[in-house]
Amino acid sequence: MASLLERPLRAAILAAADSPFVQRTVSRYGMQLGARRFVAGESTDEFLAVAREVNARGFAVACGILGEGVADRAQAIAAADHYCALLRTFAERGIDANVAFKLTHVGLDIDPELAFENAARIAQTARECGNTMRLDMEQSRYVDATLAIYRRLRARFDNVGYVLQSYLLRSMDDLVSTLDLQPNVRFVKGAYLEPPAIAFSEKREVDANYLALVERALASPGYTAIATHDPAIIAHAERIIAERSIPLRGRFEFQMLYGISPALADALVARGYRVRLAVPFGDYWFPYLMRRLAERPANLAFFLRGAFSKR
Repeated sequence: MASLLERPLRAAILAAADSPFVQRTVSRYGMQLGARRFVAGESTDEFLAVAREVNARGFAVACGILGEGVADRAQAIAAADHYCALLRTFAERGIDANVAFKLTHVGLDIDPELAFENAARIAQTARECGNTMRLDMEQSRYVDATLAIYRRLRARFDNVGYVLQSYLLRSMDDLVSTLDLQPNVRFVKGAYLEPPAIAFSEKREVDANYLALVERALASPGYTAIATHDPAIIAHAERIIAERSIPLRGRFEFQMLYGISPALADALVARGYRVRLAVPFGDYWFPYLMRRLAERPANLAFFLRGAFSKR
C-alpha cells in the first residue's frame, strides 16, 4: 500500500491504465522500454527460457498467464488448456514451477460452474504431474466466489492453494474459516483500490494485519507462502520461524515478484529459504504492469528512465 503522499500517484497510474491512448503507447513500446523487467515476455517459449534461468539461480517459479476477465467460454477453456499444457511441460523438462491463475481467466464472469470445472481440470493435471496450483485473488467482489471454489476443489484435491489480501478487513476471518482444511495460502498486501468500508487505508494497518495473518497461519497446519518485498515484514517472519523452530523447507516459502527486489530475493536464497518468483507472461501484460507501477511508484521511475534512455 502506498503512503499518504503516494496515494494520488497510485490512483493516477490506475486511472491511466483505463486510457486507450496510454494502453496503445505502452503496449507498443513497453517491452523495449522496461516492461520485460517485470514480465517474461509474450510467448510460452520466452517464459520457459526465463523459468529455466530463474531455476538456475536457485528460485522456484509461480507461472501466471496474463489475461483475466475473458469474454466467452472458448477463451476460458483455452486458458485452462494452456495451464494444463504448461504443467505437463514443467514435468517433462524438470522445471521447478507451478501455476497460479485468476478465476476470471477461466470463466468466473461467464459461469462460476465453468470456472470450477476448468480449475478442477488444472488441479487434476497438476496432481498427475506431481505439482500444485493456486487460485489468485482479485477485487473484493470476487472473494466469496473464489473461496467457495477453493473449498470445493480442496474437497477433491490436496494440491490446491489460494491467496488472501491483508488490506481487506475480512481476511483474518477468511483465513480462520479455512484452517480446518490445512490450507496452502499465500499472503499479499493487495493491488486494487478498495473503499475504506472494507479495506484498511493506512500502510501500518495493512502491515500489522499482514503479520497477524502470517503468524496465525504459521501456528496452524498447512503451508504458508509469505509474498512480500518488505524487509521489515521478512525480518519479522524470520523471527517467528526461528522462535518456533519451523523447518526451512516443507511448511512455508517466501514469494516475490519477478524483477522486484532481486538483491533481497538472492539474500533469502543464500540464507537457505525456499523462494518462489512469480513470473508472468502473455499478450495481456499492460494491466499487470500498471498494477506493479501503482503498487510501488519507484517502479514507475525505473520504467520512465528506460523510456527516456531509449530516445
